[in-house]
Amino acid sequence: MSIFSKLIAASIPFIPRPIVGYFAKPYIAGETLEDGVRVVKDLNARGIMATMDVLGESVNSREEALAMRTQCEGVLHAIKDNDLDANLSIKPTQLGLSIDLDFFDENIRVLLDIAKGYDNFVRLDMEDHPFTDDTLAMYRSLRRDYGRHVGVVLQAYLRRTADDLRTLMDEGETNIRLCKGIYVEPEAIAFKGRAEVQDNFKLLTEMGVGGGAYVGIATHDDLLLEHGIAYVKQLGLARENYEFQMLLGVRPKRRDEIVAQGHRLRVYVPFGDQWYAYSTRRLKENPSMAAHVVKAILGFNK
Repeated sequence: MSIFSKLIAASIPFIPRPIVGYFAKPYIAGETLEDGVRVVKDLNARGIMATMDVLGESVNSREEALAMRTQCEGVLHAIKDNDLDANLSIKPTQLGLSIDLDFFDENIRVLLDIAKGYDNFVRLDMEDHPFTDDTLAMYRSLRRDYGRHVGVVLQAYLRRTADDLRTLMDEGETNIRLCKGIYVEPEAIAFKGRAEVQDNFKLLTEMGVGGGAYVGIATHDDLLLEHGIAYVKQLGLARENYEFQMLLGVRPKRRDEIVAQGHRLRVYVPFGDQWYAYSTRRLKENPSMAAHVVKAILGFNK
């Protein structure tokens, strides 16, 4: 990241909330479940699958976690009631992972019971490294009871991920979303160079897809998209055995091209009243978009 980009990213916390909201609109379905359903219906009409995410993480009380669980239950019911081609993604800390492991286990099993009853699916997102071991341990436990109805996320920028993936695959049927990773982690545990992360992502794609895991190849990077497309073609893999994944509002033209080529693609659809923290994080990841925000504040876009 250039010095200018670093300055832009550092300025995000000082940008007025309404301006962040204006520029974040493409990335957020809205504040309500109805907004999320509306966006997913539109994606489904375009031949695109979705995963729905109620925004919010690192809750500090059992009451907050239970309220979040109730919202997630509503998502699963809405998917069924509206016949959506979608599933649910959750942040483990939303449901109390940082409060008590047994409490989290109780909450996630409520959601998985609903998902299994509807023949649907819940994915455990991966957060920053203090939660990696607990998230993977919970996934292993839940996978034993819920099988194909639960999945997890692995991050290519973590040095440990190849070992984690290999272990999961040795233990049984594995469903992962493979992404680069967005949290700022120490160099001792994370690759820092762009090429290093890309190389590891390609390695993990081949390990997972080639080894029989179901992989959601989650990237907007053309190098990695082309590698994934070429690799599944090389294997002659049926389209039901993998998918590509992208974020709502990011590279929609490229997304549509991948779908037009006959690949399955799922869009991550976040919604909820905690949109601000998510939006600022996404703007920090995308300095070019953040630059537009700064220019708007300074009046350069008039």
